[in-house]
Amino acid sequence: MLMQNAAATDTRPRTAPAPVVALDAITKTFPGVTALSDVSLELHPGEVTALVGENGAGKSTVVKILTGIYRPDHGTIRVNGAPVQFAAAQDASRAGITAIHQETVLFDELTVAENIFIGHAPRTRAGLINTRRMRTRARALLDSIDAEIDVGVRLRDLGIASKHLVAIARALSIDAQVVIMDEPTAALSHKEIQELYALVERLKAQGKAILFISHKFDEIFRIADRYTVFRDGRFVGAGPMAEVTEDALVRMMVGRSVETIFPARARKPGEIVLQVEGYSHPTEFEDISFSLREGEILGFYGLVGAGRSEVMQALFGITRPSRGTARIGGTAATIRAPAQAIRAGIVYVPEDRGTQGAIRGLPIFQNVTLPSLRRTSRHGFLKLAEEFRLAREYTGRLDLRAAALDQALGNLSGGNQQKVVIAKWLATRPRVIILDEPTKGIDIGSKAAVHEFMAELAAEGLAVIMISSEIPEILGMADRAIVMREGRIAAEVAGGDLSPEILVRHAAGITQDAQ
Repeated sequence: MLMQNAAATDTRPRTAPAPVVALDAITKTFPGVTALSDVSLELHPGEVTALVGENGAGKSTVVKILTGIYRPDHGTIRVNGAPVQFAAAQDASRAGITAIHQETVLFDELTVAENIFIGHAPRTRAGLINTRRMRTRARALLDSIDAEIDVGVRLRDLGIASKHLVAIARALSIDAQVVIMDEPTAALSHKEIQELYALVERLKAQGKAILFISHKFDEIFRIADRYTVFRDGRFVGAGPMAEVTEDALVRMMVGRSVETIFPARARKPGEIVLQVEGYSHPTEFEDISFSLREGEILGFYGLVGAGRSEVMQALFGITRPSRGTARIGGTAATIRAPAQAIRAGIVYVPEDRGTQGAIRGLPIFQNVTLPSLRRTSRHGFLKLAEEFRLAREYTGRLDLRAAALDQALGNLSGGNQQKVVIAKWLATRPRVIILDEPTKGIDIGSKAAVHEFMAELAAEGLAVIMISSEIPEILGMADRAIVMREGRIAAEVAGGDLSPEILVRHAAGITQDAQ
């Protein structure tokens, strides 16, 4: 039914040039998750197609399929009308498809020319790299995009914008038909962004098909000829940019009800437990101020690079703010290391639980008790029975599914690993718990368990900060939501005023007068 509705919104003209690349009915699943379901995408020569969708819509999975990193479970990839299969990234590269990512995948210790031709450098008859020819060809490629960069300089000595130009030259060095730009302006200045726009126009003039992925609506309407919208891993609509409005794109991106059943709870916030004023960091965020009450769930929403996690990492002492104050229960707190944050009653459950939140090789009970060794030891000796008692108490509250508490954490599912990480920090008896994407990558059943437990924590008076990229999660769990954009607070929205459109508008910087 969704595909039938989506097709009705497809306004592509019948006279459009044949696509260079077309995805037809592509499906890709992972354990417990359907990343893409029956999606389609066309990229036309000499045109920019904007791929639009909120976080988790399936954009990154499509890029990985186009570049040969993932293979689809079902569906067809066509290049110049012929069906193809990419067994590896090299196959996509040989087909003329290349990607320029938000963070350039280059090598700082190599020269510009070496980065451009790494893996396919011109060689002499003896099989050695022909350095002179490589530099000459690198210079010609950089000249074709008006990039005045010394081909002999090491990449580490270049700025971010210049590194992006090197990445583009590398893409052109394989005679790419399709250039994928994934959030290419995230770290660029206004001047550098304008230069990138000019470069995109030159690539269009050369007949390249460009897939442009951006959360910034001003960029999409400035640079794209066509749009394709994904939502929850499904195709929603496509057509010419000239025939769509910002309002229409927003509705296509978020036009859904809250599908997950979130727990009902009495929302009666108590006294202010955390007050943050003027928190700033030299490069990540600026002038962040907010309050948090006992028994409250405060949502933080924003697009990629908005600075949400960076603010919370500063509050937990992982990084240090350049200025600003944090008060716990009205008392100023000096937090320069995680140990100080824990003593002050603040704990942080990171998004990347595998590398930042737990030690996979250790058993469950040791992961849970690691921050609470003072409670599970006496005179410097660990009390095994106390460790098991503490681990059993908190994993039981989260309905952990494991064969035994001495089972290695790495053998658990993603959802159960997340429960262990949450249990670990709850065992420290905090006043404030920061949950960074608490249900990312876990199945629906585990999500429901985490949501239920969050509601229980709030009911017990714990103050909860929830960073989430999932709009239904913000709407279903948060009492208030703070929307961040480009390192600043764009808006604070309270319960009754929360809506998908409001969140997306503030996150994307869409002004009200654009309605």
